[in-house]
Amino acid sequence: MNALRLRRAAVAVAAAAVLPFSLAACSDSGSDTRSEAGAEASAPAAQENTPTTGTPTTGTDTAADGPFGPACASVPKDGAGSFDGMAEDPVATAASNNPELSTLVAAVKQAGLVDTLNNAENITVFAPTNDAFAKIPKADLDKALADKDMLAKILTYHVVGQKLTPKQLENGSFETLQTGTLTTEGSGEAYTVNDSSKVVCGNVPTANATVYVVDTVLMPK
Repeated sequence: MNALRLRRAAVAVAAAAVLPFSLAACSDSGSDTRSEAGAEASAPAAQENTPTTGTPTTGTDTAADGPFGPACASVPKDGAGSFDGMAEDPVATAASNNPELSTLVAAVKQAGLVDTLNNAENITVFAPTNDAFAKIPKADLDKALADKDMLAKILTYHVVGQKLTPKQLENGSFETLQTGTLTTEGSGEAYTVNDSSKVVCGNVPTANATVYVVDTVLMPK
């Protein structure tokens, strides 16, 4: 009897010793399987969610989610004037960090619209470049800059009270803050405003606005 009891005790001890290792092995195996499956499942998602860059695409495909257009290439890669930097600032402040928009910024300050633009929510600004302002005869430009009311009307005509996507620009008509109407058309990366002003760097995000940089100053109709 004593020998039988000793054998039974030995078997029980052996089973108790082996059981945790068996469970651990099963647990590790399941964990590895889940990890491998999770890695395989997450790989396609990571590819699908890879952010787009401001590099222009070719052809007539719909524009990417990020900035597009030939003039985007001149935007700094980092700093306050970069796309990332502009996204952190309200629109008037963001524009002030872009050297190509210095005439626009001076006009906005002259018209007393800095706070108006910076405090607005969810707007779109069609921002003329310095070259766009240079197309205006100097006498006419000086006259506009000297007339605060006229300047404010011109500048607010460039602002729409909603954020516009490239898709909405394909065949659009929008009321501006000046209460006039501007029209847009195009596709892919080729868009015009009022049939004449071309978008040269579009879909640029700021903290409170979407900016489309244009090559011609828009005049209220």
